[in-house]
Amino acid sequence: MVRRKVGLVAHDAMKPALTEWALYNSERLIGHKFYSTGTTGAIIKEALEKKHPEVEWDFTILKSGPLGGDQQIGSRIVDGEIDYLFFFTDPMTMQPHDTDVKALTRLASVENIIFCCNRSTADHIITSPLFQDPDYERQPMDYSGYAKRFEGMNIADHAVEKVNLEHAIVPEPDEEADKI
Repeated sequence: MVRRKVGLVAHDAMKPALTEWALYNSERLIGHKFYSTGTTGAIIKEALEKKHPEVEWDFTILKSGPLGGDQQIGSRIVDGEIDYLFFFTDPMTMQPHDTDVKALTRLASVENIIFCCNRSTADHIITSPLFQDPDYERQPMDYSGYAKRFEGMNIADHAVEKVNLEHAIVPEPDEEADKI
């Protein structure tokens, strides 16, 4: 059996929808590794344990999203610890941590992980034969050109020279020389 690394995140108004989705798809979710923001993870884990008390669910529950959990999810994406992100967003409510949400969306794209933000997309992903295909692996993007964009430019040397010139000690005028 394939073991996927799944991120679960939901805005407050969407926590019931993500929990219901997880329960509906619980048979497909057994055996996978989960990372979740605080409240969302606690609710979903509790619901799954009630439905399947015989299953030991593998959950890593992080901080609440606005308290740093979104960034913790993001760092796990970058570290390759999450390859599916089910993030049910609330399109009708402005979020105080909207920049965190945008950052997660961007990281999911940069790292080329599977990402969805609503139930319809989540249903298609979880029922795709690729979700259970042990041979399927996401293809990371090659950003080596971007990572090496400053190679050979000696930026550090130029910065040191500039700072040294700007802060060079200018000798005090010689009072005796001024009198002559």
